[in-house]
Amino acid sequence: MHDFALYLFVLCLRIVKEGKMGGDMKVLNALDSAKTQWYHFTAIIIAGMGFFTDAYDLFCISLVTKLLGRIYYHVDGSSKPGSLPPNVSAAVNGVAFCGTLAGQLFFGWLGDKMGRKKVYGMTLMLMCICSIASGLSFSRDPKTVMATLCFFRFWLGFGIGGDYPLSATIMSEYANKKTRGAFIAAVFAMQGFGILAGGIFAIIISAAFEASFKAPPYQVDPLGSTVPQADYVWRIILMVGSLPALLTYYWRMKMPETARYTALVAKNVKQATADMEKVMQVDIGTEQKEPAAVSTVKSGNEFGLFTKKFLTRHGLHLLGTTSTWFLLDIAYYSQNLFQKDIFSAIGWIPAAKTMNAIEEVQKIARAQTLIALCSTVPGYWFTVFLIDRIGRFTIQLIGFTMMTVFMFALAIPYHHWTLPGNHIGFVVLYSLTFFFANFGPNATTFVVSAEIFPARLRSTCHGISAACGKVGAMVGAFGFLYLAQPQDKTKADAGYPAGIGVRNSLIVLGVVNLLGLFFTFLVPESKGKSLEEMSRENEDSTEEGADNKTVPV
Repeated sequence: MHDFALYLFVLCLRIVKEGKMGGDMKVLNALDSAKTQWYHFTAIIIAGMGFFTDAYDLFCISLVTKLLGRIYYHVDGSSKPGSLPPNVSAAVNGVAFCGTLAGQLFFGWLGDKMGRKKVYGMTLMLMCICSIASGLSFSRDPKTVMATLCFFRFWLGFGIGGDYPLSATIMSEYANKKTRGAFIAAVFAMQGFGILAGGIFAIIISAAFEASFKAPPYQVDPLGSTVPQADYVWRIILMVGSLPALLTYYWRMKMPETARYTALVAKNVKQATADMEKVMQVDIGTEQKEPAAVSTVKSGNEFGLFTKKFLTRHGLHLLGTTSTWFLLDIAYYSQNLFQKDIFSAIGWIPAAKTMNAIEEVQKIARAQTLIALCSTVPGYWFTVFLIDRIGRFTIQLIGFTMMTVFMFALAIPYHHWTLPGNHIGFVVLYSLTFFFANFGPNATTFVVSAEIFPARLRSTCHGISAACGKVGAMVGAFGFLYLAQPQDKTKADAGYPAGIGVRNSLIVLGVVNLLGLFFTFLVPESKGKSLEEMSRENEDSTEEGADNKTVPV
């Protein structure tokens, strides 16, 4: 009698649980098989505008660092214009990455605890406020200006960091499995437009100031080459980055929570169904009318991040996403932030002393805009169009391989590229490294990290992976600053020790890309598979059902 009563009790639990899982899977299957609709494109724009702002804010600093040096660190009698001291330059270039790393870890964790939507608005508002505040860095004293600039850029980075795991997770959980890769990559591709917009806006502003406030080159009049109005140029460039994000704040707040979070983490299938029926304009028709009463009971398969089961299932996957993102960002961010130094070294940008301060901003912006237009932006959109056709793994493998090849092609015959008449060839090969970074690991690391982990840990794991990337970005930003200095200390920038030179630095970056190629083999292919299939959450429900079948009568 006791055994029969136990059997009936377990049978009732199983019926309730299977009804709940059926409701879950019905909502999720409807999402996976949903046709591409206008709402998908709306979500791309809403999430993508955050990334547009991210890229603008992170990379526009490289357009104005030389101007900051001229304004605040001018040395009377020097043969070269003023430049930021090594420690100041490292801080200005790298402090946003420190904030981004912290934001990725914090908001990634918070997105799994509180829900994606609740945290999404916080990151955007923080980015907008700190972007404006960066341009309002006060005082004329160099130390005070740099200190306040670094303070606000740290918190700007903190907000940007949160946008990484949240935007990727939201887009992956809204998308259908057929075009999921393209949708997530399209959000990330807005970075390319952000970089491009930063360069174009810097050209427009510097051209307007150059026309209004004429100034002689530095070698003619060192003091007069930097007009007082130049102080407004860098401030305007930094502050404008807040506008695109502000324009989408209202729509970001109107987005419902993702159905996967509501159904699988919050355990409210009824609400998930209602949200998706509203935004997708379809009748999912699940019979689940109330949140399941057993939703407060934690399943044995709901393992945490620091558990043996997570290590067994996803440990190598997390190692793959973290290591490839780390190695990619060493090369990618060092190239992006120090394009101006490389172009100056090969003579593509004229010597600083032959230009005035605002003219130098314009020349740097033109060079970086050309690279973005010809290689960075096309690379992103090649990924968008091909990722669901040839797969994430193939694109990442191709990307790291070609980046390695082109980096060595630049480094080994480096002297040849510095000779007059050979600059165009150098720029073409250099552009191709950017193209294959974006039609390659820069996009795929972002996409895959949002697809292969369980819903309750998805935002956290994406944040961890992205944070490792930012560690690589800091290594690239700080390391390349010193490594690329000439081996002859007398030719190094003021305050810097002798480095290993641009040629050897490019060889180091080539080796880094080669390591990224090897670690790619730890990352699984997710093309055409549902998120639950990749994270094995569908197996969990099967295992639970199988366990119930073993109860004796």
